[in-house]
Amino acid sequence: QVQLVQSGGGLVQAGDSVTLSCKVSGRTFKNDVMGWFRQAPGKERVFIAWISTGSRPSYGTDFRGGRFTISRDNAKNTVYLQMDNLRPEDTSVYYCAASGRYYRNYISQSNYDYWGQGTQVTVSS
Repeated sequence: QVQLVQSGGGLVQAGDSVTLSCKVSGRTFKNDVMGWFRQAPGKERVFIAWISTGSRPSYGTDFRGGRFTISRDNAKNTVYLQMDNLRPEDTSVYYCAASGRYYRNYISQSNYDYWGQGTQVTVSS
């Protein structure tokens, strides 16, 4: 049984930093590409970043300014999303996802096979 269990998040103040974690079980984690998405209320789910099996990160256009950092620890079967200098507009439900297939990129939700349960991050001003 494949599980992606997310942790972290919650209510934070503008300017704070938060690190989200996503622990994967039931799969050979080191062979999976991992991604992070977010979905704000009333809006579509948006791609944030993906990280290759070799730990090479790629970021969505709106997430390349250095506030968001994706990383992975294959020994812990865990992918992380560090978010710095948070803003109220970062308030969303954040999702991790895993892909065991090869694509040229992993921007689309359809590239992923498994999803975490989502974790709410609320940034107050």
